[in-house]
Amino acid sequence: MADIAVIGGSGFYELLDDAERIEIGTPFGAPSDAISVGTVGGRSVAFLPRHGQGHQFPAHRINYRANLWALRSLGVRQILAPCAVGSLRRELGPGAVVVPDQIVDRTTGRIRSYYDQGAVHVSFADPYCPHGRLAAVKAAAASGTEATDGGTMVVIDGPRFSTRAESQWYASAGWSLVNMTGQPEAVLARELELCYTSVALVTDLDAGIGPEESVSQEEVFEVFAQNVQQLRKIILETVKELPEERTCGCSRVLEGMTIPLELP
Repeated sequence: MADIAVIGGSGFYELLDDAERIEIGTPFGAPSDAISVGTVGGRSVAFLPRHGQGHQFPAHRINYRANLWALRSLGVRQILAPCAVGSLRRELGPGAVVVPDQIVDRTTGRIRSYYDQGAVHVSFADPYCPHGRLAAVKAAAASGTEATDGGTMVVIDGPRFSTRAESQWYASAGWSLVNMTGQPEAVLARELELCYTSVALVTDLDAGIGPEESVSQEEVFEVFAQNVQQLRKIILETVKELPEERTCGCSRVLEGMTIPLELP
């Protein structure tokens, strides 16, 4: 029913007008919420609220496997994942938009794979779709925003924010952003041969980047609310820029492998 999906967080609960809501089950339980399917620029688009319609699921309690499986079941093959992030670089201040090209997983206890049996080792050297990233950077420019092309996003469990020492550690490693939802979402998408592109909106300078910095939920929500319309505009423009036919490596990552389940 859709070939593109947007997995949105705060501020993205109403992305599509006149959309049909679809309840769908998966072998891994229920997704975060019903999936809305509508049209953007002639493309069929599905929207799934990552945290649920009422933001009831914190990042460490989201059923990522069910979310990605449900989207693929609807025909989705390309995913856009807007998210709020903290910045580990002073030049990337609140309101900056970044299209990351690398990810570091610092989460614990989350289920990271569909493949619990057999030897299935999926390539993940470049975690984001190169064609999706190009489309997002181009769409940002067309929307009047100069997006930073590239950067490493470190994903932490939450729900707490980082300590100053942790932020300084991440920054000293050369990483750019800190987030709570980017993993295992990205790797599960890869295991399903889905193209996955993250578009990050900076809401704050993470604690420890400077002596005066600290992070509060109120601050994060306020900055996100101030910039969410521009981020929505970028996402909707990216939908139009995504290729109709996939030629990237994301679509062939399982070639030659024997996997222990049948993909939808």
